[in-house]
Amino acid sequence: MRGGAQLSVTDLRRSTRHDLNLPIIGEHRARGDIMLQLVNVSTTGFMATGIEGLGRGDRVTIRLPQVGKIEAFLVWIDGERAGFQFERIVRLDDFSKMIKSFVPNPKLRSAI
Repeated sequence: MRGGAQLSVTDLRRSTRHDLNLPIIGEHRARGDIMLQLVNVSTTGFMATGIEGLGRGDRVTIRLPQVGKIEAFLVWIDGERAGFQFERIVRLDDFSKMIKSFVPNPKLRSAI
C-alpha cells in the first residue's frame, strides 16, 4: 500500500510564488493548532517553516484572506522547510486579492 496523500491536483511546483514572512495558525487533526511561518504561497500551495512533528501526507487547514479555510497536504520536507499542496487550486482572482491584502497600506504607514 502506497503511503502519503492521494492528491487530485496536478503537480505544479513551477507555479508563480509570492514571497512572504507571515506567521499563521494551522489546524492539524491530531496535534490541534500549530504555528507555521509561511515563506511563500502560490495558487497551488505554500512553503512553510515550523513544521516540527509533521510528516509527508499530513493534512493542515489554514485560513487565508480572500480564500478562507483551505486544507493542504505536506508533500515534501527539506530540513526545517516543508512544501504543502492545497486540496484545490486557488482561483487567480482570489489569489490576486489575497496578495494585495498582504501589501502594507501606504496611507497607514505614513500615519505612524
